[in-house]
Amino acid sequence: MSDDPEPMREASQEEAGPPGLAAYRDRDHQARPRGREGPTLGISTRPSKKRSDIMVSDSAAIRPALTRDQTGTLFGQTMGLVAVTTALFALGAYLGRDLAYQWGWLFFIGSFLVLVGLNFAAQRSEQAAIGLLFGFGVLVGLAVAPTLAYYASADPRAVWQAGGATALFVAGFGAAGYATRRDLSALARVLFWALLALIGFGIVAIFVQIPNAALIYAIVGLVIFAGLTAYDFQRLRRSKDIRTAPLLAASIFLDILNVFLLLLSLFGGRND
Repeated sequence: MSDDPEPMREASQEEAGPPGLAAYRDRDHQARPRGREGPTLGISTRPSKKRSDIMVSDSAAIRPALTRDQTGTLFGQTMGLVAVTTALFALGAYLGRDLAYQWGWLFFIGSFLVLVGLNFAAQRSEQAAIGLLFGFGVLVGLAVAPTLAYYASADPRAVWQAGGATALFVAGFGAAGYATRRDLSALARVLFWALLALIGFGIVAIFVQIPNAALIYAIVGLVIFAGLTAYDFQRLRRSKDIRTAPLLAASIFLDILNVFLLLLSLFGGRND
């Protein structure tokens, strides 16, 4: 998942919630009626030339390409991990539905630390990486739970609409990225910096009144994550190391989560 980013500006009780992930960052407040830039977790396990290297073992460059069967196995394992992590996220969101926003921030910090640990563990133990990935899903669910609970109580239909639109969004851009022969690495580096700029915009919007800031934030965020989703699925197809499944799953899960939170801010904001 930023984290998504969302400004947290209202001076009401709902204001202090944890960042939606890029949804990771400054989200919560946006999740509410008025200035809500969709939640996005601005954290990610990927690009910038250096970041992308984290996802693959140092020896990956000299490994032979995976066979078709191995590629299929990697795809199946990665998407299976994404599915389980998403289910655990939903469980965490359900368990944390009555939490105060302050607790959400605490779980957000915990999930960030777990994500950092995941990057290190992936180079040493696949089982440890998978365990951390699942723990990450639960913690992120707990972190975002107060925001989701707000939307569910204010406009339940927006949650289902955002979920359905997210599935179509990720399936479409993921399939395009998986199928394309064009190298998306350069695009991913540009989008990574664009994401950082968007997070900065979200932070500024907390303190400065910007017309339609939430709408701008959500639309630009969706454009950025369209490209990052395509790139992550291309990395999935091109990976030369089957052990990268947990890290690839984490990246795709964060894509899904950020897209969901951004779409939720759009669907949930129509009635404001």
